[in-house]
Amino acid sequence: MAELINYKNVEIRQADQIVLHDVNLSVQSGEMIYLLGKVGSGKSSLMKTIYGALPITAGEAHVLEYDIRRIRRRKLPYLRRRLGIIFQDYKLLTDRSVEENLLFVLRATGWKDRKLMRDHVHEVLEQVGMETKAYKKPYELSGGEQQRVVIARALLNSPEMILADEPTGNLDTETGSEIMDLLYSISRAGITVLMSTHNSLWPERYPGRHWQFANGEIKE
Repeated sequence: MAELINYKNVEIRQADQIVLHDVNLSVQSGEMIYLLGKVGSGKSSLMKTIYGALPITAGEAHVLEYDIRRIRRRKLPYLRRRLGIIFQDYKLLTDRSVEENLLFVLRATGWKDRKLMRDHVHEVLEQVGMETKAYKKPYELSGGEQQRVVIARALLNSPEMILADEPTGNLDTETGSEIMDLLYSISRAGITVLMSTHNSLWPERYPGRHWQFANGEIKE
């Protein structure tokens, strides 16, 4: 298995406050990893460092062979194309259809051929069970359907790793289970999934590694 993340003695700050310290972790391809802990314990902060949205203030950090502490701003888009990011609040463009939301991402990441783009969009929508909803606007969909679209968006550029920040936080248990089935199948297919959650049910039902966040530390 390939190593996708390696952090050694990492320190993470928000403003002048240390959020996490002495972070040492390694992530391999195809793993399912849960980030567990209270609100404000540093789960989202860690994820933000992985895609370069929050700087690391000390230690060594490598993600997909990029040195995160020294990565140049112009290189960040290349790193982020190899990641899929799933947000709790969806962040879909409400004035565009599902298909147009996904086409927008492909254009932004350098795709040109319109037929290839449309074919690929319908392929990933089929993968998440949303192939019949391509024409709908986000506000016409349920929360679970919107999250499926977000997962489709995350899969567009064949990522090596998916970062999912509370992907079931706004969903009922039944709908959340459907989303977890989907994320777990993605990890079983070889894509690493890092997922923050407050729901203790998921790690019990869907086996994986557990990282516990508390008192500025991460313990496995």
